[in-house]
Amino acid sequence: QVQLVESGGGLVQPGGSLRLSCTASGGFYKLYTVGWYRQVPGRSRQLVATLSNTAITNYASYSKDRFTISRTNANNTVALQMNSLKPEDTAVYYCYMQHDITAQVHWGRGTQVTVSS
Repeated sequence: QVQLVESGGGLVQPGGSLRLSCTASGGFYKLYTVGWYRQVPGRSRQLVATLSNTAITNYASYSKDRFTISRTNANNTVALQMNSLKPEDTAVYYCYMQHDITAQVHWGRGTQVTVSS
């Protein structure tokens, strides 16, 4: 069974940076598209960025100039480097994996990111 564990969230001042990391276990990592979504209370979960196993990236319009997604298949990890953070980036960030053949989706439990002075 696939399990995802996120780390790296926390409190940061506006303009600061954070790096989120997610480690997967229980699956053949190379067969998955990986990524990050975020959610604030009362709103639906929204795409941050995804990265396929063929290195195709997909960013939301708000993240493409400030965030960078990367993956390391050898370590079953996906990271999200977030720069120039804004208060509106405050959310719970969820790690995501989708199998490229079966389309099965797995989620982490989320990590809180708070951008505030």
